[in-house]
Amino acid sequence: MRAVTAEVMQELDRTTISGYGVSGLELMERAGSHVATIVISRFGNFKERTALIVAGKGNNGGDGFVIARLLAEAGWSVSLLIFTAAYAGDAEANFRRTPPSVKQIDFKSAVQSEIEAIVQGSAVIIDAIFGTGLKSGLEGHYAGLAALINSSEKPVIAVDIPSGVDATSGRTLGGAIKADITVTFGAAKIGQLLYPGAGYVGELLVTDIGIPAVLVEKTAIIEFIDAEYAAKLVTPRSRTAHKGSYGHCLIVAGSCGKSGAAAMAANSAMRAGVGLVTLAVPCGIHPVVEVKTTEAMTVPLPESPAGAIAFDSLKVIEHLIEGKDVIAAGPGLGLDEETIAVIKGIVSTAKLPLLLDADALNAVAEDISILPGSSSPTVVLTPHPGEMARLTGASVTAIESDRIGAARHFAATNGCYLLLKGARTVIAAPDGRIAINSTGNPGMASGGMGDVLSGVITALLAQGYEPFDACCLGAYCHGLAGDMVAEEKGEIGLIATDVQEMVPYAFKKLLEVRIS
Repeated sequence: MRAVTAEVMQELDRTTISGYGVSGLELMERAGSHVATIVISRFGNFKERTALIVAGKGNNGGDGFVIARLLAEAGWSVSLLIFTAAYAGDAEANFRRTPPSVKQIDFKSAVQSEIEAIVQGSAVIIDAIFGTGLKSGLEGHYAGLAALINSSEKPVIAVDIPSGVDATSGRTLGGAIKADITVTFGAAKIGQLLYPGAGYVGELLVTDIGIPAVLVEKTAIIEFIDAEYAAKLVTPRSRTAHKGSYGHCLIVAGSCGKSGAAAMAANSAMRAGVGLVTLAVPCGIHPVVEVKTTEAMTVPLPESPAGAIAFDSLKVIEHLIEGKDVIAAGPGLGLDEETIAVIKGIVSTAKLPLLLDADALNAVAEDISILPGSSSPTVVLTPHPGEMARLTGASVTAIESDRIGAARHFAATNGCYLLLKGARTVIAAPDGRIAINSTGNPGMASGGMGDVLSGVITALLAQGYEPFDACCLGAYCHGLAGDMVAEEKGEIGLIATDVQEMVPYAFKKLLEVRIS
């Protein structure tokens, strides 16, 4: 599924009207008709077919007037809560077409008890207050009305986007209406997919109002990674394949007390289909890692006094790189000074695709200039917001307030692929491509999940997937595996090795989608 910013959607509307002979009235009629049809199909069997439509001052309110007319014509009892009688343009035209059977209530002159009674007496509430052009949260009487609607326990259908949600960032500056269903037009809006806005959208239904496909293809589109998109990325196995067909990855990981991170990264790479894994760890934890990883080959590295990878390991790693397809570094490495020097050496000299996670990111954060100067043809970074803050010097709050902007800018500036983890992980390519992942759940907020993700993406890179595709597919399958575990066991107590073992089933599920 594709998503756009509010500004891009507004430009699509304008171009459709000016260049393709479609009037604004036609677009408004189609939008309102889609919502009315969905209301009737979903709630038409209610004993009381009563609807309250809360209509704002702009075109979103105009959509609401179309909905009011069509529901009334279908035999519904409709109340229309308005904030002004001075509408303009297409909204005014549809306001005038509202049939006499629709009860109009002026919000400004109505008393609170009357509004409360109308809200409670309606079977369905339709939010047509503000559309995608809103740049601030709900304030004053709008915020009070949103709180009343949210506490009503009535089904709420949002027209295009829940009022109070920024359509581009997903921010909710103040109050916002929490919808059960959001019917959006032309394309999904980015703010509907990113939290906190995604938490107000409910079920998202994208409807076609006649925006020409050729226009959509030309615009700055962001991919929302769903099952259909991810399934197209999966390459089925050849019947004549052998272990050499699916790559050989080198994983540099682990330190004293963190053997599990190294083992999970290696085991997850195997579960994601790589042909061979070589896992290089400090010699002190090597015996433990040998037990924890059956399929991976392991190599003991010189160890620093702190139990981490010593600087002398760099020469060993340079030898190990020969014959490999990708290098991953970071899980459980620690921040020993010698280890940091090793990571910087790998980034500077490695001529293979390189994935950096966890403490490798913290090492790079000490001198971010080594990224553009890396010898690696492909560098993938997988930070969580805290690590991203260290990489950029920005605050976590600033990163989280514009996840797409932060990821896009960093990837373009440093010539790398960046996967910014979190609820709705964002993937950015150096050429400007952006994707948002749809899978994952709160049960995955536990230690080791990032190590599993690193292993999965590393495996895909080793198998020859294009880096952006590897990040998108890896993020989706990792989250899908977590969702499948949560469905079976619940979210509480979900652990990283549960997800690791479910990864093959996630790929199997995607292949089934691809075949169907």
